[in-house]
Amino acid sequence: MRLATSSLLAAAVLLVAAPPARAAPEEIQVYLDDLNDVGRIGLDLHANLVATGGALDDYPGEQQSLHRLRVTPEFALGLTRNLEAGLYLPLATVDGAGRVGVDGAKVRLKYIAPKAPGQTWFGGANVEVGFVDRGLAINPWNTEIKGILGRRAGPWTLAVNTNFDIKLSGPEAAPPSLEIATRVTYALSPTLTVGVESYSGAGELRRLGGLAEQSTFAVVDQRFGRWDLEFGAGAGYGANRDNLILKAVIGVPID
Repeated sequence: MRLATSSLLAAAVLLVAAPPARAAPEEIQVYLDDLNDVGRIGLDLHANLVATGGALDDYPGEQQSLHRLRVTPEFALGLTRNLEAGLYLPLATVDGAGRVGVDGAKVRLKYIAPKAPGQTWFGGANVEVGFVDRGLAINPWNTEIKGILGRRAGPWTLAVNTNFDIKLSGPEAAPPSLEIATRVTYALSPTLTVGVESYSGAGELRRLGGLAEQSTFAVVDQRFGRWDLEFGAGAGYGANRDNLILKAVIGVPID
């Protein structure tokens, strides 16, 4: 337990000290080992807003992330005790001028490996495929393969996601790239958790470099009966031009 706690505290220090991802995506989240029960449908509502930052284009026609609100319902269905399917629909945006856009959809499949009684480690993977409008990405069809690894030690939870982004179609050359997402939280009570998340772009797989494009968030998660609200405030730095990012994930009971 002392070793686990020391490792978690060390990871938290590294997260805060790390120099932090791309312009805010449709969801800003570190995946854990939670799955819906078999046959149960769940709904998480993701929202994020870039409150301050730079207004630059990575390519002609890109939608500015500054002052843009992204709202994405995520529906999930438990398929087995270890497998869950998800649907992000629609990927909606409200830009800085108040224009509303419906900009794509994604599907995912999440697997969490079986755990023995008393096992504190968890692991799994998530595969996601989707289409987005050219205003959000120059290549419309992409997939993400996410590795999930974590540990629960008393009130502490540590999780690491390795996110491999792969272009499926589009006009621009885009070799597979890697992002590393981490989360360290401490449960103050059975319903209240606080913590830190970090999202770090490591670059193309063929030439991984320094963590130049990064963001770090302080997060608070509070449950209200069957409802769940996670709120986070983060800062981008390095190559990330989004200086202040606000995010929320609302767990909505629908069955």
